[in-house]
Amino acid sequence: MTYNPQQIIARGPRLVSESAAEAIDGDVLLEGATYSILEEDEDRNIWRIDAFPTTEEEDARLQEVLAGFPELTVTADQLADADWLAMALSGLPPVRAGRFFVYGIHDRGRAPDNTVNLRIEAGAAFGTGHHGTTVGCLIAYNDLLKSKRFDRVLDVGAGTGVLAIAAAKTGTRVAVGTDIDPVSVRISNENAKLNKCHARFVYANGLDHRLVRSDAPYDLVFANILARPLVGLSMAIRGALKPKGLVILSGLLRTQERFVKAAYHSKGFRTVRRIHRDAWCTLVMQKV
Repeated sequence: MTYNPQQIIARGPRLVSESAAEAIDGDVLLEGATYSILEEDEDRNIWRIDAFPTTEEEDARLQEVLAGFPELTVTADQLADADWLAMALSGLPPVRAGRFFVYGIHDRGRAPDNTVNLRIEAGAAFGTGHHGTTVGCLIAYNDLLKSKRFDRVLDVGAGTGVLAIAAAKTGTRVAVGTDIDPVSVRISNENAKLNKCHARFVYANGLDHRLVRSDAPYDLVFANILARPLVGLSMAIRGALKPKGLVILSGLLRTQERFVKAAYHSKGFRTVRRIHRDAWCTLVMQKV
């Protein structure tokens, strides 16, 4: 039986919403779940989780997890039988993050002349540039570029490829991305062609790929995934970096920041910077 897509919306106070988002992240049955969390009404302290299940099982599990937080108001809206993802993306405005301007085909005539323009078509992959984690990574990278360039860059969990493509378009000679989803790998390679850049993307579990090993060590690693995988990959990321190399970590909630920082500090990293956007945190750390 074909699953009819729907959008699950949960609203509640910030701390409860962040705890619910952390519960989604930590649930092994929801490892591939797509959701976002943002502040909807600052004056009333209302935060909102939007989740987009793709199967009946994922739908049921998301609703079960959210039901564990009675302070949340949870609703579900049936999505029209159409390409709802494309329709939703067509209504998203372009994103400006420092020198970077991220846009889709519907905004191709609006790209300025004085920015690094990244045309990103999401398809079924994560990373249009609108999510707080992606914006945080781009802002962190933009600021690092003010003082240095990065010859070799690795993007772990590349999604649409936006971060590796941003690197390739700002002077990086070797830009490699990995993802555990073959659809994301296809989309990211298509986006590299759209942007006429040399970024390459491969299917890999973390950093386990011949191309990733052959191009190491890297000056910079992006890892915009989830908190637990970030911790699990901390030693592998350290091994892939040059001495004094940098890593930009995101995909973690503010409530998970201490957990991730502790894991990287124990592996010989120091914190350079942190960026908060909505409920999300981006960390810049250096191998010491």
